[in-house]
Amino acid sequence: MELKQMASLLRLTADEGAEKALLALGQLPDAISKSQAYRTYGRSNVDRWLTEGLLKLSNQKLSRANLEAIAAASNRVTYLPVAERKG
Repeated sequence: MELKQMASLLRLTADEGAEKALLALGQLPDAISKSQAYRTYGRSNVDRWLTEGLLKLSNQKLSRANLEAIAAASNRVTYLPVAERKG
């Protein structure tokens, strides 16, 4: 593993750990607004996840836990190009 990859992995791990700790302490809400999700995960990703039924919008909020799980499971390398998705 290269140093750049290791640093990226450590940063991601620290961010996830901090977020889990803040959630456990009740310092972060369980749900976030659609605009917050857009900023964090990207508008096209969030809109696609909603269209595909992976996420449900409830009271104009999205579950933080669901967003994190879907984002973690997403493997952009395997996405089909737009032309192939319609097939």
